[in-house]
Amino acid sequence: MNPAILALVDGMVFEGKSFGAPADRSGEVVFNTALTGDQEVFTDPAYAGLIVILINLAVGDNGHCT
Repeated sequence: MNPAILALVDGMVFEGKSFGAPADRSGEVVFNTALTGDQEVFTDPAYAGLIVILINLAVGDNGHCT
């Protein structure tokens, strides 16, 4: 995985990791909060040209993310 930076129009900057060919990109950011189905998101033509952020939601009452 490659280091990545997501810079928003309002000046907020987030660091993370990306995969695929290293390149500078711009586009609309969308979130996917599904617990399963990441493979489908990566191959779904509806997500073409978008920057997809995958999020794991906190499950349970222990305060830890899974």
